[in-house]
Amino acid sequence: MSFLNLIRYKNLLMLALMQIIFRYGFLKLQNIDLALADWQYALLVLSTVLIAAAGYVINDIFDQETDRENKPDKVIVGKSISEAKAYNIYALLNVSGVAIGFYLSNVIMRPNFAAIFVLIAATLYIYATSLKQMLLLGNIVVALLLSLSVIIIGIFDLFPATDTANQEVMASMFSILLDYAIFAFMINLLREIVKDLEDFDGDFKQGMSTLAIVFGVPRTAKLVFVLSFIPIIALLIYINNYLVAHNLIAATIYSFIFILGPMLYFSIKIWTAQSKTDFHALSKVLKWILFFGILSILFITLNIKYHASK
Repeated sequence: MSFLNLIRYKNLLMLALMQIIFRYGFLKLQNIDLALADWQYALLVLSTVLIAAAGYVINDIFDQETDRENKPDKVIVGKSISEAKAYNIYALLNVSGVAIGFYLSNVIMRPNFAAIFVLIAATLYIYATSLKQMLLLGNIVVALLLSLSVIIIGIFDLFPATDTANQEVMASMFSILLDYAIFAFMINLLREIVKDLEDFDGDFKQGMSTLAIVFGVPRTAKLVFVLSFIPIIALLIYINNYLVAHNLIAATIYSFIFILGPMLYFSIKIWTAQSKTDFHALSKVLKWILFFGILSILFITLNIKYHASK
């Protein structure tokens, strides 16, 4: 169980589910040819999960002192698993993930695409060792890497199958993936800042320069409140232009109840949030918003097909 907690298996399951939903709840329902066979796509998901797991491991290795302060009951490296063993696990996960990425890059006849997996692995290492301590930069990097796990679906499954005959359709599919990647970036960026608010005490003692430490908890919470209106406004525009405009009533109701509503709740609560418990709860709210936001692609696709069949 220590190993599963070390690699944050719940987060990895959510990451894998997200990629599965995008392919089988969206792309596969569009009657378009995709570049990867089902088992090859499973390898793409596995590669993403392995590299992400390696990122969690290296992060825990370098965060041992901070974690003892922020979450002493959840410390694994140096307690349940030795640092040496953690490094071995990190190396094995990274090598396996990058090797699979190299294989898939050759499958789609784009061997240079293997650099994507190397770049992600390297960025996660740099994040754990230095970027995490830099003002806002670490938050942005983590949010970008999550959005990249959506974009990589288009890179490996859509782009290689694109030709002059289907270019317009494929561009439309990739555009939708990009919209969701941007959504994932915005929500995860907010969540990373909220997590820094939650971990203020330990980060302060370690001399880190997070927003919460530089500007203080109250001011950072107010900043998150302001930033939260960016995805709220974007969601309102998206719902109006794509769902309401096409009379997708069920999808519109879903979006208001499970995405926009919780976002408004988050904005209200972050204004008065002060304690570690408050920020932990709000971090979970954002996690659920992200989950239901990703799940909406399936709901919207089915709603469109039902609407078209009437």
